Amino acid sequence: MEDGVKSLKGALTAAVAALTALWGWFGWLVAAWVVAMALDVATGMAAGARRGEWSSRIAREGLWHKAGCMAAVAVAGILDLVIGVLLADLPGGSFPFSYTVFLCPLAVVWYLLTEAGSIMENAGEMGAPVPGWLKRAVGALREKVESGEGRQG
Repeated sequence: MEDGVKSLKGALTAAVAALTALWGWFGWLVAAWVVAMALDVATGMAAGARRGEWSSRIAREGLWHKAGCMAAVAVAGILDLVIGVLLADLPGGSFPFSYTVFLCPLAVVWYLLTEAGSIMENAGEMGAPVPGWLKRAVGALREKVESGEGRQG
């Protein structure tokens, strides 16, 4: 059993290292999102069990939901690649910058904030007090990403 745990830890460490080596800050962002998804699943199951309403059907629906989120992020990544290729091969000139990613990090941040909100809801259902300021902060950040508002001035 202990060897299996060590192998799992090694595989997770290698995956996170590969993501961060390949994508730098974006790899850390993706790793944080994956951890948040796992924590949401765990807290969701715990909250359902505490209510006496845990159901494998609901758990499966949650996992399908996570798979859909991953597909949406993959689409954002593909669009980033397409935009990068198109901007690099513009006829008659080029921009003074290179486009790498924009849509995919925004999608990951939006989903990460969604997971944070869900984790806080689950924690509340489990009986933990969740500070109102934390809920408002996550909600405000999510609205900023949703609306596309950024730094002004």
